This record gives sequence, structure tokens and C-alpha cells, in this order.
Amino acid sequence: MEKARDVCTAVVTEGLAACANLVPVIESIYRWKGEVHNDSETLAILKLPAEGFPALESKLFELHPYGVPEIVGIKADAVNAGYLNWVCGK
Repeated sequence: MEKARDVCTAVVTEGLAACANLVPVIESIYRWKGEVHNDSETLAILKLPAEGFPALESKLFELHPYGVPEIVGIKADAVNAGYLNWVCGK
């Protein structure tokens, strides 16, 4: 949680994301290097305009403690205008 907070604070401070939500405890079950793992992780949801994704992705690779972090961009097909304007810095 502390590392996620640090990473998200950095990307918001640098203007790479307008907002970050942290979900403190999720359980992840995954296969890594031929073995099944079960770990607790923190989920971060970052809001930003689509054109900012490459810069955010680059910074996350720099700051994230995992060698292969999960970085997924999801386009929102419906967002209220006021919130969208805020995220886009308008």
C-alpha cells in the first residue's frame, strides 16, 4: 500500500494523471515462472486523457517494484462532461 501511495502521488504530482484511487487489499492468484502464486496487492485506478497513456506507462515502469507490472488502459465510453473536463485539465 505504501509503495502504491508513493507511485500514485508521484504521477499525480507530475501531472501524468488527474486522480488515483487505491483499493488497498485485493487477492491475486496468478501463474508466474511455472508456479501458481497467491498474494495480496493494492489496485490503483488512475484517471487521465488517453493521449497521456504513453507518458504514464513509461513513468510506471520506472517507479513500479514489479518487473512486469499490470498496466491496462481502458477507454471510457461514457463520462459526465464536468468530470471529463476536469480530468482533461479544462
